[in-house]
Amino acid sequence: MRILGLDYGARTVGVAVSDELGLIAQGVEIIRRKSPNKLRQTLARIEELASSYGVDKIVLGYPKNMNNTEGERCEETREFQAMLTRRTNLPVELWDERLTTVAAEQTMKESGIRREKRKEYVDEIAAMLILQGYLDLKRMNRE
Repeated sequence: MRILGLDYGARTVGVAVSDELGLIAQGVEIIRRKSPNKLRQTLARIEELASSYGVDKIVLGYPKNMNNTEGERCEETREFQAMLTRRTNLPVELWDERLTTVAAEQTMKESGIRREKRKEYVDEIAAMLILQGYLDLKRMNRE
């Protein structure tokens, strides 16, 4: 069972996918769009990726505030979740993504990726961290 992990942002969507055993997340790509409101091509690309990887579920990062409240970005993410569900006919589960971008930045810094290059990869790595956190919790619950 493969799972697609998404880090949804105003202009980009980081994409990761799990291995077939659901143990490890790996980065796939960053989908970029010119306008925050233009989602048709983004949804089409996600649908294409889900189909090509044989995905059974999508995990979508949910950007709660640090004090556990939900802001405008959460509402936009829930709307995107509904669009994804309609477009792909797959279950789309929300996953708390607090601090994933910070962790992605730290990971790149520790890996020696230059500051100028980090912006190119941060969304993809954040998607990997979202999906890996989900996979780890599911595995722990099975054991």
